[in-house]
Amino acid sequence: MSGIGTSGQAGEGRVKNAILIAGPTASGKSALALDLAERQGGIIVNTDSMQGYSVLDVLTARPGSTDLARAPHHLYGHVHPSVAYSTGAWLRDVTKLIEDGLLAERPVGTFVERPVIFVGGTGLYFRALAEGISDMPGIPTAIRDRWRYELKEQGAERLHRILMREDSAVGMQLRPTDGQRIVRALEVLDASGRSIAEWQAARGRPLIDRSSARFLVIEPDRAELVGRIETRFDRMLDVGALDEVRELLALNLDPDLPAMKAIGVRELQAAMAGQSSFPEAIERAKIATRQYAKRQATWFRHQLGPEWRRLHVAGGAMPAI
Repeated sequence: MSGIGTSGQAGEGRVKNAILIAGPTASGKSALALDLAERQGGIIVNTDSMQGYSVLDVLTARPGSTDLARAPHHLYGHVHPSVAYSTGAWLRDVTKLIEDGLLAERPVGTFVERPVIFVGGTGLYFRALAEGISDMPGIPTAIRDRWRYELKEQGAERLHRILMREDSAVGMQLRPTDGQRIVRALEVLDASGRSIAEWQAARGRPLIDRSSARFLVIEPDRAELVGRIETRFDRMLDVGALDEVRELLALNLDPDLPAMKAIGVRELQAAMAGQSSFPEAIERAKIATRQYAKRQATWFRHQLGPEWRRLHVAGGAMPAI
């Protein structure tokens, strides 16, 4: 990775003065990022795994056209749902933004580069950004297709037994039902002859300059967050969520792909197929969203270090930073 060679972005391609904003779904983090971007002339970079997929504009609460016009946004809706997008792929996309100079833009008539604001709810993206990630091997298409076929034909538990035989140290760390991670471990071992644990142990370097970065995590009031989730899903239905599900289903994708597991897809699909009523499907989607937000908040609370400033938000007010 080459250096940026400018005053604002420095350190062998690392982004200087970055602002990282993490938070659970529906916590208001995107609104905060947009407010900062407008006030400081910033650039926003998506740091959420689901908002990277195309088609799912509404169901992933991706910024709309009005928001996109208010500040530069990158890595939103750029991945086809047929792709199993990974943390490593996201990090490579951020690296390309840096190398192409897209994160070193200057507003017209100024000599100061725009601050780069990374915002989202995917904890592993933030960890990779701030701490680096191992450089995993490329997987030939034939090997990737083989193990995905085996998963479909034999099931996750059978593949887990294979992994336990071939790489027991990794196998013991994975649930026998976690098909995606089991397949990932097997395909890396097959393609490289090395355990995925060996690759993961070899950390890369951060893409941001940690000493100049600002780390922010939103911790919303729980009751208010539940209300926001309920209201937001109702609004999603009003502005095209069902149409998105129809469009996604028309692609005839593997149901195990990450995009097919976006909250709301399976629930609304079941209602459209007559397997449940729409009120039942809506309630299930809201419950799933609340559960997801709780998992995110727990991860942020236990996995993010002391450098992260906790923003306790209540009353719907924008946090002062």
